Amino acid sequence: MSCKTLVAAAVLLALCTAGTASADRRSFGNSGTSNFTSNGKFGIGVELGAPTGFNGKLFLSPNRALDFGIGWLYDNYYRGRDFRGIHLYIDHLWHPVQFTENPTFKLPFYFGVGGAFWSFDDRNDRFSDHYSALAIRVPVGVAFDFNKIPLDLFAEVTFVVDIFLSDTYVNRESRFGPGFLGSVGARFWF
Repeated sequence: MSCKTLVAAAVLLALCTAGTASADRRSFGNSGTSNFTSNGKFGIGVELGAPTGFNGKLFLSPNRALDFGIGWLYDNYYRGRDFRGIHLYIDHLWHPVQFTENPTFKLPFYFGVGGAFWSFDDRNDRFSDHYSALAIRVPVGVAFDFNKIPLDLFAEVTFVVDIFLSDTYVNRESRFGPGFLGSVGARFWF
């Protein structure tokens, strides 16, 4: 199944369920130091960039959430190499401040820490084996959280340190690989 087909299916699912969701703000009780209240407790959507794929977010409290996804990393993500492969991640996010709020939307800032698994091929190596890496992730971003519809848009930059697991790859390159990922996306809230 192609990436375009998966994205089209996710958009169709969101449109079909749009009438069943409420955009009313969910209350988690006292939000502590943050004045942000999410557009829902659980959101699912698509993410474009690095990685490109599906994304979900589950709020644990008013200013803490788990963000997770499955996607595809491709082309020159790491040190000018041509790596391509599947990327799974989960992050613990905090929403310490909200930049603005008006009747239409809220704009919370968030940051977090998490981990990832990346399984990839090096397309520059004609004798390429399949490689894998674990990663430490530090995402930073903003969410454009609509008040009247159960939808948010987000933009995120993530600092990543890959820890390569393959001995063959480690012998040719450094065992640790720092890099940056960047993505934008949209989530539908339930």
